[in-house]
Amino acid sequence: MLKAAIYGKGGIGKSTVTSNLAAAFALMGKRVIQIGCDPKADSTINLLGGKPLQPVMNYLREEDEDPDSLSQISRVGFGGVLCIETGGPTPGLGCAGRGIIATFGLLEDLELFETWKPDVVLYDVLGDVVCGGFAAPIREGYADKVLIVTSGEKMALYAAGNIASAVRNFEDRSYARIAGLVLNHRNVENETEKVRAFAEEKGLTIVGEIPRSDDIIRYEDQGMTVIEGDPGLPVSERFFDLARFLLEEEGPEA
Repeated sequence: MLKAAIYGKGGIGKSTVTSNLAAAFALMGKRVIQIGCDPKADSTINLLGGKPLQPVMNYLREEDEDPDSLSQISRVGFGGVLCIETGGPTPGLGCAGRGIIATFGLLEDLELFETWKPDVVLYDVLGDVVCGGFAAPIREGYADKVLIVTSGEKMALYAAGNIASAVRNFEDRSYARIAGLVLNHRNVENETEKVRAFAEEKGLTIVGEIPRSDDIIRYEDQGMTVIEGDPGLPVSERFFDLARFLLEEEGPEA
């Protein structure tokens, strides 16, 4: 089973990368779960026709009891991708990372992986801070690979550096390792050169490169990934390339 966590600065395009990867894997015949680990709970919206999914933490607050079925906290989206959003606490009243920890514990109780038997699990994680619950996908062994999404913008690279340092601390304990960087272009001046220099300095590899694309924006405005909208586009092929890279890294059983 391929288990990858996608980290990066807030607003850098993690959800776009994650949901398009999920859609690409699905079209490649893989059984996929995508788990959004951000209080905004918008990771899976473009796999669900633009319709938001009720986050697990909202369900727990509103129902005041644990669900007894996966169907109560998930929805199947494009290509059969099972979509789950952790959500977070009421704003100002708790630690957002605890929503991730609570959700992961609940998913274990509901035997998510034993029941669904996925080939691929993708975690879309807020990466401005890698502490507490936000580190759970890598610290608790849920993910074994980490992709860091960045652009050439200063703060995006700063966050990427912090994420890389945190993941490498966990590598020492035989947890997740960094698979590489995904350069999500923002048309910053000398962007490719800046990210290549950063990667070399940090000992990282750029494993994916997503061009600035009006097609991505156009299809997201319609509530879908570009993979769903037109899998034959050049930008769609970039996501297929990244998906193939991750599967090849995982080996023949993936």
